[in-house]
Amino acid sequence: MGKEGFLSPKAIGNRIKAKGLQKLRWYCQMCQKQCRDENGFKCHCMSESHQRQLLLASEDPNKIMDNFSQEFKNDFIELIRRRFGTKRVQNNIVYNEYINDREHVHMNSTQWETLTEFTKWLGKEGFCKVDETPKGWYIQYIDRDPETIRRQEELERKKKQDLDDQERSAKFIEEQVRRGQGGREPEEAPVFTELKRESEEEKVTFNLAKGSCSSADGPSKASVALGPSALKAAGSVKRKDVPSTSETKEKKKKSALDEIMEMEEQKKRSVRADHWLHPGIVIKVVTKRLGEKYHKKKGVVKEVQDKYTAVVKMIDSGDKLKLDQSHLETVIPAPGKRVLILNGVYRDTEALLDSIDERKFSATLTLDSGRMKGRRVDGIAYEDFSKMA
Repeated sequence: MGKEGFLSPKAIGNRIKAKGLQKLRWYCQMCQKQCRDENGFKCHCMSESHQRQLLLASEDPNKIMDNFSQEFKNDFIELIRRRFGTKRVQNNIVYNEYINDREHVHMNSTQWETLTEFTKWLGKEGFCKVDETPKGWYIQYIDRDPETIRRQEELERKKKQDLDDQERSAKFIEEQVRRGQGGREPEEAPVFTELKRESEEEKVTFNLAKGSCSSADGPSKASVALGPSALKAAGSVKRKDVPSTSETKEKKKKSALDEIMEMEEQKKRSVRADHWLHPGIVIKVVTKRLGEKYHKKKGVVKEVQDKYTAVVKMIDSGDKLKLDQSHLETVIPAPGKRVLILNGVYRDTEALLDSIDERKFSATLTLDSGRMKGRRVDGIAYEDFSKMA
């Protein structure tokens, strides 16, 4: 029987087998050679080239392992940075993508025995943020690039400047409202009466404003005598007073005040955000997915991640949970207790709870920090503040 050729079924099958990943136990990291089966691995271990590599490694085994560990760590972190960025991802997903490369460094040649041990090491050294969940370990790459850090600092500085401008604008509007309302008593509304006369011979006289007459030769005040038929017709009509100059000015001032109040309301709506979590506040778990053990139980927010996720330490059991803000709600303490405002113009401001309006689901607070310390604020909704731990 002749020798099998290049396109024989056996040769094609061997090439197909050599394409994908092979079994790890038949791979020699020292020689970077993958064997197809146990017999091939045994023959490789007995070969002269493998023996020479063993002699070289025996001179300094720790150095060889450190080199493999460093290469494994660099390739793994580079894959996280390039493929996932700063997103939170499960460690098994990253590892499966890493071993897809046939030339990757195997973990059994490094200082770490398991993927969990390597994940913990990444968190300890500060390369990634790691956390354990019922579904496994999750990692999140920490970008320490100087350009990225500079860009984040600029964003934080701009956000702080915007908040200062909003607070300054709110204070200016409050001063304008106070000046507009200070030292003035509201005028009584005009009372409309019927046009009547006591006797038939009495004349009805109208006093017109000076300069209202179109004739230059006419007097400043004009008297008009009405006949009996005209008086009878006017008796059923209510008298309408011509608005004076003071009333016109008052209307203009009131409209300006209304505009200022509308501007303040628009400002309050514009500074609202869709996230309200803050470290150090007391919250209540409202989701039933975690069972009755945690439902309606209170906890303290220890850390906020990605603005919408909080690490919560339960007060009763001391357990730590990672929950989304949609599964939590604020806690309203008794009057006199300290709270933290979580949304609106006074966001991140500490205050004291004065009273609660159960009909409007709001409360009255006295600011206890910031530039407006001591100011009393009404109508703060329940979801906009929470008890401080």
